[in-house]
Amino acid sequence: MKSNYEFVKREIAGEYFLVPIGKAAKVFDGIIAINELGAFIFDCVPECADVEAVTDRILERYDTDRETALQDVRAFFDALRAAGIEVE
Repeated sequence: MKSNYEFVKREIAGEYFLVPIGKAAKVFDGIIAINELGAFIFDCVPECADVEAVTDRILERYDTDRETALQDVRAFFDALRAAGIEVE
């Protein structure tokens, strides 16, 4: 999977944020606050081929069921898309 913008994840005082860099910093004004699961999903994106692979990684780490994990992944990607960040 990949994103159309360049963002880095930063942890500040126990909170996670996505900060735009490069071209993204020129077109995206601000930062995005994410929770721990969002930070985990963000880290999985470059390593996973698709939504199912990200879901599998969540199931390996968290005590949850597949449907809940899949809904969380889709909700995270929907939130990124709403901010103009495409994830393929």
